[in-house]
Amino acid sequence: QVQLVESGGGLVQPGGSLRLSCAASGITADYYAIGWFRQAPGKEYEMVSSISSSDGSTCNMEDRFTISRDNAKNTVYLQMTSLKPEDTALYYCAHARDVFDTTWQAMCHMSLNDFHSWGQGTQVTVSS
Repeated sequence: QVQLVESGGGLVQPGGSLRLSCAASGITADYYAIGWFRQAPGKEYEMVSSISSSDGSTCNMEDRFTISRDNAKNTVYLQMTSLKPEDTALYYCAHARDVFDTTWQAMCHMSLNDFHSWGQGTQVTVSS
C-alpha cells in the first residue's frame, strides 16, 4: 500500500520561498509518477507539478515551482519561490501507477483520476 506524507508547509510572506517534501513508502512497481496538487478554499484541485519515476521527466505548471526527487530518500520535493497570496492552498502529493508516457505533454496533462494514492496535505499560507 502506497503511503505519502507531506511536510514543509507554513506561513510565509509574499515573495518568500518554501520547500515541500513528500515522503513515499510502499511503492513496489516501476513506471509511476508523483504529482503535487493544491486546493484553495472554494476552488477545485489543481496540479502544480509532476515527476516520473522512470526518467525523472517533470512538469511544472508555474515557473516559480520546481519539482525534484531524492531516490535514496524516497522523497519528492516541491520548491516554491516568489510566493504570492494566491498560492495559498492545501498542497497534496499523490501517486499515479503505470506511467509510461513521460513526455512533457503527458506529464502536464495528467488528470486527478490518474492518481490513486494521496497524502493528507500540508497547508501553505502566503500572507503579510
